[in-house]
Amino acid sequence: MEEQDFRRISEISYLNTENTWRYRAILRFCFKRHEHMQTYVYPEDIFHELREAPYFKDYTFDQLEQDLATLVAWKNLIPHQETSRAKTIMDFKKKRYRYQCTPYTVEIERMVERLKSIGEEFSGSLETTQFDRILRALRDFLLPDDTLPDEELHQTWEDLQHYFHTLVQNSSDYLAHLKSNKVEERMQTTAFIVYKDRFTQYLQSFVIGLQRSAQRMEKLFTHSTLELEMSLFQRLTDYQLSIPRLGEDKSPQEYLADFQESFQVMREWFMGTSYRESELAVLSKETVDTIRRITKFAQRLAEQRQVSRSRKTEYLYLARWFSQLNTKEEADRLSAVVFGPTGGRHFYAESREMEDINSHIEEEPPTLIELKPRVASYRQRQRQVPINEHKARKAEVRQTYLVQQQRLVDTINELSSDGVIDFASLPVLSREVRQILLGWVARALHRNPVRTELGTMVELIYDKSNSEPVVLHCEDGDFSMPAMRFHIRKGT
Repeated sequence: MEEQDFRRISEISYLNTENTWRYRAILRFCFKRHEHMQTYVYPEDIFHELREAPYFKDYTFDQLEQDLATLVAWKNLIPHQETSRAKTIMDFKKKRYRYQCTPYTVEIERMVERLKSIGEEFSGSLETTQFDRILRALRDFLLPDDTLPDEELHQTWEDLQHYFHTLVQNSSDYLAHLKSNKVEERMQTTAFIVYKDRFTQYLQSFVIGLQRSAQRMEKLFTHSTLELEMSLFQRLTDYQLSIPRLGEDKSPQEYLADFQESFQVMREWFMGTSYRESELAVLSKETVDTIRRITKFAQRLAEQRQVSRSRKTEYLYLARWFSQLNTKEEADRLSAVVFGPTGGRHFYAESREMEDINSHIEEEPPTLIELKPRVASYRQRQRQVPINEHKARKAEVRQTYLVQQQRLVDTINELSSDGVIDFASLPVLSREVRQILLGWVARALHRNPVRTELGTMVELIYDKSNSEPVVLHCEDGDFSMPAMRFHIRKGT
């Protein structure tokens, strides 16, 4: 990317600001004059045109001059001082101007005009002839005649790019159109059934043309060599440089890079890369999925129409059949066949236990199903289970815990000397003892002294001015820490 890709575009400021309606009217008038080969526009002409509209009934010439100055500051208009009509020195000092649209403004107005014609919905189309045109242009470009001039080669390249961009834009817009909410709502109406076959045939012909041309394009891209492509790009670059342009500062390397990038984008669109499939394959899948979706909508609508179809004739036929029966038993059997048995209950059982598919169901053990009463007062009887006391197990666990605590107390007492535990003079510690001592340190740093789980009070003595560390040797490694010691106090 270049630095100009990040700059603010001041030329579009007039499209969304407080007085946009005035700025757009002025630039629209200037743009129409530009399209009619009238390069320069005078403020008097603009004012006369605006005053004819009811929206500018109270608009003054001073306001017009202010708006023109704003558009000049935004680089939408270029002012040119008019000196031919100055008859006095005062007229010359007054500086009358005529205005010209900048290239940015012309393109912006053209874009706005195209946006007005697009509307709120996607359009586009899926034309199979685009593939034939791209294939023909690609063949003419990669397999050119030796006597083909650079001018015709450049025209072939332009046609190839135009056909490719048209295909990509039209196909993406058309698929987006079919996926829009409004189209899906129309697909769910009964009137869509009439157009279903046309939609499906249209998309199927596109897929067939896509598949037929894809293999030929892939063959052309595969057999193309880097030397051939570079020679073609060099000819295109030479042709561009042969066109005289004022103020053109584009180097041959930039032209060559642009041609290479455009061709690479086209190649990856049709063939993909090593880490992703081609956009052509994605387009084919999207089209096939759209055909399935259209078919599903049409099938659903047909089923709805079938359900809502009147069955009056069938009911009259059944009524005459019932009236001709002689006994109630025959009427019950016919009713059971037509409407199903009355008062039936459905039961389900677990899967079959026997794996032999040739075994008969009578050979399997029966499945028992417990039926529960359908009354609100029914409560399932709960089985009373005695509570085990586990007194001996509790005593054993308690005794084990007391032995472990006493062992820790003895270990801590062995580490203390005259009621002081000095970390600098401690022997090699086990993992459990190290965790206890460091836990006391962590608690004492917040609140000192600390009541320990052994029933004693310990006070941490920590001299922050002493920066010399000590090493605490443990069975699972060495721990470096500041010099600290604990004073053990009995009781509370």
